[in-house]
Amino acid sequence: MERIKKLTNKEIRGFRYRGRDGSKRDIRWDRGDGAEKGLGLRIYPSGKKVFVFMYRFRGLKHLTVLEQFGTITVQEARGQAGEKRALLRRKIDPLEEKRRDKQGKTFGDLADIYLEQYSKPHKVSKSYSEDKRRLKQHVPARWRSRLADEITRRDVSALHAEIGATRPYEANRLLSLLAHMFKWGRRRSPSFIGKEAIRDGWENPAIGITKFKEKKRKRWVTPEELPALAQAIDQEPNIYVRSAIWLYLLTGLRKTELLCARRDTDIDWSRGVLRLPHTKSGEEQSAPLSAPALAIMQAIPAVEKNPYLLPGTKKGHHIVNIDRPWRRIRKRAGIEDVRLHDLRRTVGSWMTQDHVDLNTIKDALRHADIATTMTYARLGEDAARKPMEDHGRRILEAAGRRGPLVVVEGGAGKK
Repeated sequence: MERIKKLTNKEIRGFRYRGRDGSKRDIRWDRGDGAEKGLGLRIYPSGKKVFVFMYRFRGLKHLTVLEQFGTITVQEARGQAGEKRALLRRKIDPLEEKRRDKQGKTFGDLADIYLEQYSKPHKVSKSYSEDKRRLKQHVPARWRSRLADEITRRDVSALHAEIGATRPYEANRLLSLLAHMFKWGRRRSPSFIGKEAIRDGWENPAIGITKFKEKKRKRWVTPEELPALAQAIDQEPNIYVRSAIWLYLLTGLRKTELLCARRDTDIDWSRGVLRLPHTKSGEEQSAPLSAPALAIMQAIPAVEKNPYLLPGTKKGHHIVNIDRPWRRIRKRAGIEDVRLHDLRRTVGSWMTQDHVDLNTIKDALRHADIATTMTYARLGEDAARKPMEDHGRRILEAAGRRGPLVVVEGGAGKK
């Protein structure tokens, strides 16, 4: 077998098969300065030329095929061989790694690593917890042992439909999570999707499924409902619960933003501002506090060795379950369809009725874009009634009419 000092593209193009009896053992090894140890070129009887890499792992000799000459150059083959050598230094068998890359990883691997390496560090704690809960609660256990690229659109569509039969919004949230998780796994290196599946045209199985229609919530506490609600709040025996509900009405804070507020570090009493280190956007923000809100906060009894504004029953922790007492309160008030988050909508809608500029409301409630704030313009659509009534009155006065204007056949006249 002919051996040369160093493989070059020019010489490789001139190589001819020199094996015996159709043997595949015609390999020319890369030697000399700049060569990569273990790299060779296998020449087949057909004339096909493929780069190979030979190595020892745990005392055994192995040979793994790289790529065909012409698809890659000898310089690129040296790079690939160098990557295999780096795996060996980390005590990883390149052949096993190649099998894993070719086959991909299981859905269980994808879900676990997505949660740990993407959801946990890049999302706020509540979103990470929701991702974890949804995957555990809704995804069938049998999916975990299947390869990620074996999960089909039919599988995901059936799961979406099953959940959506009773919880359409939850089904849509899970569908979005799966779509992003598969996309993230496909772009990872090495990919969680096997090379064979990608070569065969693998498509994200959570893309292309029609979501259930969702209606925007339009519920808010009206001025007529507020007296009963106020009375129901004040009947609640727990001062921390009473304070929390009043603060939701006064500040428009999101549920966890208020519950996680710390008395000494998050409240700027002189400026009337609440610091929000953990928000929906993931960025630190601040919320303005009115004089009534500050007065309530100052009156909340502190608990020794508990840093939270709203201490819970567990030592050193804040209130956890505010939803249960809220259900009691809204039942007493006769507004059982009002959710806790609707109190935030109430703030925006009442501001709209007071003719507060939408951009000001956007800043006060810390919306990411004005489109969210526009919802409150619709919620407070009755705000336009008074100026329209005033306009109608002025028109009639200018026309010399004192009563309602009635249009009759042949002209307009008084009723």
